[in-house]
Amino acid sequence: MRLYHNPRCSKSRQAFALLTERDLSFEDYRYLERGVASEDLAVLLSLDDLIRQNELDSSKNYDLENKAEVKQLIMANPKALQRPILIVDGSAVIGRPPKKILQLLK
Repeated sequence: MRLYHNPRCSKSRQAFALLTERDLSFEDYRYLERGVASEDLAVLLSLDDLIRQNELDSSKNYDLENKAEVKQLIMANPKALQRPILIVDGSAVIGRPPKKILQLLK
């Protein structure tokens, strides 16, 4: 279980707390420091609304339906990813609201 986590984000901190309160073992993945893990690309690209619109360069036109372009964008600018994101056994969910991450827990 891997939580794409930004400790400066309140939603991300809430998701972190939900997992911690349940005493679950998970990887606290600091994607802003480490970038996007290549093994997570496929599952991340399957998510709707993966990109934070306010993090995009407004002078550029992005085709967010184009998976190759989205992949390039998140690899070059991980800050553009929604957060938090929980990945469990090849499935992922964006934790907005944070309680949404609970749907992946068994």
